[in-house]
Order: sequence, then structure tokens, then C-alpha cells
Amino acid sequence: MNRIDRLMAATKPWPTDAGLETSMIFHEGFELPDFAAFVLLDDPKGRDALERWFDGFVMLARAGGTGFVLDTATWRANMGWADALGLDEAGIRRVNAEAVTFARALRDRHETASLPILINGVIGPLGDGYRVDVARAVEEAERLHTLQIRALAEAGADLVSAVTMTHAEEAIGVARAAQAAGIPYILSFTVETDGNLPSGQGLQEALAEVEAATGGSALFYMVNCAHPTHFSHRLSGPMQGRIGGIRANASRLSHAELDVATELDDGNPAEFGTEYAMLRAMLPGLRIIGGCCGSDHRHVAAACAHLHQTH
Repeated sequence: MNRIDRLMAATKPWPTDAGLETSMIFHEGFELPDFAAFVLLDDPKGRDALERWFDGFVMLARAGGTGFVLDTATWRANMGWADALGLDEAGIRRVNAEAVTFARALRDRHETASLPILINGVIGPLGDGYRVDVARAVEEAERLHTLQIRALAEAGADLVSAVTMTHAEEAIGVARAAQAAGIPYILSFTVETDGNLPSGQGLQEALAEVEAATGGSALFYMVNCAHPTHFSHRLSGPMQGRIGGIRANASRLSHAELDVATELDDGNPAEFGTEYAMLRAMLPGLRIIGGCCGSDHRHVAAACAHLHQTH
């Protein structure tokens, strides 16, 4: 089986990393313009920090007897943020290719027959990840996401994942761009404290809309950038079996509160692990576990301890 087939057939969810950007800013002291972690690839100290970061999560996969989903540092490396970050189309292609090259070198160092490593090209929203500042139509989203997705595919990513999606139309645009590029894809939504998307649409309704519009071609769907207590009550429903990944925030704060926070709220790692155990009971198709804002190795380790039985 190839790596994706092994993920889809796995009996235990594979870990991925956690809140990369918040950890690099608050724990490592880096400045990331507009939360753009790809700038670390141009800095030897940044590359070292990224290597240490991912090495720790690979160790969790090895201890749990699973594979690992290795993200690229490309959440902001799309055309929606190009002007703000001083990038043209050639620059977007370059930073995405460099991020995949970096990930491939990490995989070459760690992968074994019993530890498959998937390189996941990360795609972020064209606008703000906490609110719908600009509602993108499907066609516009497809056009603007195409360059990044093609760059990731051509550089050798195994799949792409759109994370922190705020409205269904943009997610559908990503799906169409990924289908045109011929690369497998995952779509992940963020939700507010009431469990609804920032657009106001319910999670189950958004997933059903995307599923219908894309012919069910996503590998599966995820939820990220929200605390488990914000969305656990929204997981039950017709699309429950299609939710295959959770990357929760460590903090219970709302997006609005996190947006103005000057200190990192890293929550309670032990509680984080317990919450993942409860989520696993609700999601029989859970295949990826990781973290988002405020979380780090401690949180994912706590989740793995429960789900991989490595206490």
C-alpha cells in the first residue's frame, strides 16, 4: 500500500503537529509576519527550530506504532496573502516548493517501513482564519488557490489539506483546484464557540454542502482551530462518519479573544488528552490527531497516550 492507503486503513489515528505558529512566536521568540511560518525556512535558526519541532512529533508516532502526517509550513503561502507578504506568483511557487523540499528531507531522515510519513501541503484561507472578512465565491477561490496547490503537488507533496476554512464556498474552490491538480485532499473547518462556522453555517450543514458539491472526493474532513468543547456537540449528524481529523486549540477562548491576546493560553495538556479520548469515541473514522493554536508536543503527547495506549 502507498502512504495514503496506509493512513486510510490504519486502526490508530496518526499524529501530526500542533500549533506551529503560536509555538514559534511565544516559545521560540520568532517574529512571523501575518503568522507566516514559511519565513523560517530562510533563517538557519528557523530551520533548526522547525526540525526540532517536527522531530518531537515523529517520536510520538514512533512510540505509538503509527505513521506521521508531516505538514509543510505554508499556511500563509497563498495568493490571498501574497501582497501583504511581498510575494509575486514566482515567490509563491518558490516558498511552497522550498517547504516541500524541507519536509522531504525530514522524511528521508525519519521514515522507516513501520513509520510511514505523509507530506501534507498545508493551505490556509485567503483571508482571516477567524472571520469571513471577504466571502470568496467558489470560482474565485479555485482561481486563487490553484497556484499554491499546483506548486505543492509539483514539488512532491502526497496530499494537500485546507485548514481553518471559514466558509463552504472557499473549501469547494480548494477542492476543485486540488482535483484539477490531481492531488488527494482534505478539508478542515474552524468553528466559533457555538460550533458554527464563522460564516454562521452549522458544521454538519457545511460539510454536507461541500460533500454534495465535490462528489464526495475529499479523503475526509477535519475540524481545527477551536477547543473541543466548542464543537463536540456538533459532531453528531449525517456527516459524522466523514470527519477524520481533529486539530483542536488548547485554549477555550473565542476567536475574538484569541485575536487580541498578548500572552499564550496553552490550556491544560492532560485535559486535552482526555477530551481527545472522548472525541475518538464519537468519531470511528478518526485518522489524524494534532493540535492548533496554543498547543504543542505536550498536548499531542497526551492525546496519543489515550489513543495509542502508550501510558
